[in-house]
Amino acid sequence: MKYIFVSILILFIGFGASAQENLNLALTPPMGWNSWNLVEKEVDEQILKEMADALVMTGMKDAGFQYILVDDYWVGGRDSQNNLFPDPNRFPNGIKVLADYIHSKGLKLGLYSDAGSLTCAGVTGSYGFETIDAQTFAEWGIDYLKYDYCNAPEDVETAFIRYKKMGDALNATGRPIIFAICEWGHRKPWLWAKAAGGHLWRTGGDSRDVWQSNNQTYTGIMEIFDAQEGLAQYSGPNGWNDPDLLMVGLYGQGKSSSLNGRYKGCTAIEYRTHFALWCMLAAPLIVNLDIRSMDTETSGLLLNKELIAIDQDKLGKQGYTLFRKGNLQVLKKELEGDDLAICVFNRSSEVVPFDFKVQKDLKVWFPLQIRDISNNKDWKNGKRVFGELKPHECVVYRLHKLEQNKLTNSKK
Repeated sequence: MKYIFVSILILFIGFGASAQENLNLALTPPMGWNSWNLVEKEVDEQILKEMADALVMTGMKDAGFQYILVDDYWVGGRDSQNNLFPDPNRFPNGIKVLADYIHSKGLKLGLYSDAGSLTCAGVTGSYGFETIDAQTFAEWGIDYLKYDYCNAPEDVETAFIRYKKMGDALNATGRPIIFAICEWGHRKPWLWAKAAGGHLWRTGGDSRDVWQSNNQTYTGIMEIFDAQEGLAQYSGPNGWNDPDLLMVGLYGQGKSSSLNGRYKGCTAIEYRTHFALWCMLAAPLIVNLDIRSMDTETSGLLLNKELIAIDQDKLGKQGYTLFRKGNLQVLKKELEGDDLAICVFNRSSEVVPFDFKVQKDLKVWFPLQIRDISNNKDWKNGKRVFGELKPHECVVYRLHKLEQNKLTNSKK
């Protein structure tokens, strides 16, 4: 009944009432770095500047990572005019100066707030001050707002109204600001978040730096991944399902994601699979490791332009499960120009062999070339894919449709 009410409300208000989606701010999923898991309440101006510098120096900016996102704890309070101000000790020069610095690097800056009076961390939220806060964000030069839902009513009707109020307020500023809705998927935001002005919406709980937590309170990478089943139809340009942050490269460093050391992080193979699966899902690629000191393997993964191209493909299709066979899960993602991405994923803790025929198993009928992105090689045989996968490992193929002249030449 509650979703019927929201559907009627959306039809009454009209999709055009919150026109921020028409600004084409998120034609592909956003990419960047978020402060939360690594530093939490220790976030400050210096760390953010250093991360911006690192994005540039490591080549991540050139690979598409463009947002520096400040999560919870940055707020100091409100002044006598009800304007937000940052914590004066950690942001002594204010947010506008920080934004100018980030912009000077060719990057964009995001902030965090909440649809309640207090954020999840207990600092000042935006409820009741949406218009003045949106204008403040615009004047500071903010490019992205993550909007949480702690300390707010549980019902979906109120959530839609509160999110739409901020979406409209951001749109009214005239500044292009991506609106990231973060209510953890409890109220099925994929059904209404775009109508509230959202460019992306969380589809599950906060991800932890663990492969699988087996704990209803704390969600591991596999719990988050499995929660995406059935949601592909709701995702696309300017409106993305968001399965939360990438744990890649944290190795237990994150204060929140590791629960202060309870989780020791994932293996290099698991991080590679994590990144590949998020690319198949056309998910926002938001990391929160310390990019100032990441190792060569992590750098190589995050700079894998072929995987990133699958995530950032302009067709904007989210990958979906084609079939499961024993411990193997096969995903398929449609790409621009009739290309396809195929991911073969070993969910088990054992080595598993695979051998799939392109036509019979993968349901691909046209002649093609096969590019093994995971192993950086091209397959001469375009009729089958085979190999073996280590525990929790995956392999990603890009299937390219052959033009007739190329097909003729390939037969010679």
